[in-house]
Amino acid sequence: MFGYRVPAPDEAMLISGGRRGLGGAPFRVVTGHGKFVLPVFRKVRFLTLSMCESEVTETCVTRQGIALHVRAVIAFKVGNDHESIINAGQRFLSDQEQMSVLTGRIFAGHLRAIIGSMTVEEIVTERQKLAAEVLDTSKTEMAKIGLTVDSLQIQSIDDGDTGYIDAMSAPHKAAIQRQAQIAQAQATQASVEAEQAAARNQAEYARQTAIVKAEYSAEVDRAQAKAAQAGPLAQAHAQQEVLAAQTELAQRQAKLRQQQLVAEVVKPAEAEAERVRILAAAEAQRMKIQAEAAASYDRVALDRMLIDQLPQIVKEAAGGLAGANVNVLNGADGLGEIAAGLVSQGLTILDSVRQNLNGNDKDSDGDRSAKSTADRLLQLPTSKRTGSNDGPVDVD
Repeated sequence: MFGYRVPAPDEAMLISGGRRGLGGAPFRVVTGHGKFVLPVFRKVRFLTLSMCESEVTETCVTRQGIALHVRAVIAFKVGNDHESIINAGQRFLSDQEQMSVLTGRIFAGHLRAIIGSMTVEEIVTERQKLAAEVLDTSKTEMAKIGLTVDSLQIQSIDDGDTGYIDAMSAPHKAAIQRQAQIAQAQATQASVEAEQAAARNQAEYARQTAIVKAEYSAEVDRAQAKAAQAGPLAQAHAQQEVLAAQTELAQRQAKLRQQQLVAEVVKPAEAEAERVRILAAAEAQRMKIQAEAAASYDRVALDRMLIDQLPQIVKEAAGGLAGANVNVLNGADGLGEIAAGLVSQGLTILDSVRQNLNGNDKDSDGDRSAKSTADRLLQLPTSKRTGSNDGPVDVD
């Protein structure tokens, strides 16, 4: 539309004429949108806001007095705020190419000042520090002219023909070469070791292959041998089973024969021995019974003899008193008492003998006691049985 102007996205539209801009600026700043501009009464100019580049090549002297040729590149632009646009528009609107020239001169001065306070070693090894210090010292001046620096890159540092940087880098070069040689040797050694390992692996693979082939061949040979021996082994196994059956049959026959021998020889012998033992025991029992019967008969005969002799014993005892010199103190009564005592003693002996006859089951000690009593009575002399003839017998 006629009279309506729109700036590009990387441009600032500056409108002069009419009322003043922000902060008393002689123009108004429009960015990002369009605006109606009265022709003849207003004038429109455009200031670029795009990125600009400035290259600096400067010879600087270090703190050690060594001249260095430094090449740097600065990336800058007009600031996006209205103040920066106004400052840049008042300085560079008619000739915007001067922004790169002026920026290069500003950075060349600061670069010489900063390098003059540093050594070659610091400059070479700490380029980022150098760039940061240059940016920091130039920031205020660049802001005054409405420019901002995005980056500063030190592209090269050269000492010309002095050879200082080369001499400084010689130890590092030697170390690097030594490390490179070591790395090369290690790489060569690793390569040789890898080749040797590959050779060993191949040899191991060949060995395992040979072993597997040999195992397969041996397995085939064993299978063939087993197949060849199958017939003889089966025959031998059959013969072995026949022998085992014959052995078992022989063992059964031997066991049967043993049972027959036991039935035909051992059992009859044991029966005969048992018969002999029973007969011997019966004979011994018979003899024992006969002996006991004989002993019993002897006792009975002895007892009967005592019984038969008892009247004679009493008679002898009474007869002994006939020739004895007996003084009877109490007359006929004393004599009667003596006779009565003799008769009573004989009757006592007779009762004892009768008890022995009735009690044959008593022990032998009682029999011997009764027999001993009878023997003593039979063996006593007349004088002992009836009293002495040498003196009178006093009877109380």
